[in-house]
Amino acid sequence: MTKANMIHGSCRCGAVQWRFKGMPESATVCNCTACHRYGALWAYDFEGDGIHVSGPTQTYTQAKWVVFHFCPVCGCVAYWRGLKNTENGQRPMGVNLRLADLERVAQIPIVRHDGLNTTDDLPQDGRCVTDYWF
Repeated sequence: MTKANMIHGSCRCGAVQWRFKGMPESATVCNCTACHRYGALWAYDFEGDGIHVSGPTQTYTQAKWVVFHFCPVCGCVAYWRGLKNTENGQRPMGVNLRLADLERVAQIPIVRHDGLNTTDDLPQDGRCVTDYWF
């Protein structure tokens, strides 16, 4: 896998890093009580398959399904990890695309997820990561 086929992200101080194999089909913005506060743009895959993480983190467990991982030095939310494996034995994860270089992720389409009221994805409106960056 060449560097061109991966996206890399790191917290502000560089202590926590992640890499995402390939290019995500979309980035998710969620309005649940956690994601709304974090301002994250999530790209999803599975631990050890499409996503690899490194560095020490502090964690916060949301409900009974996800653990958010933060840098203990600079406080950036870097990724989340599911508490349970899928039926195939894989652990779902999401990385915060705001920790990547904008040029690499700018054109990834946005999926708006209503995690607050319905847990449904809303209709796409043509926006992409760059529209959420400012």
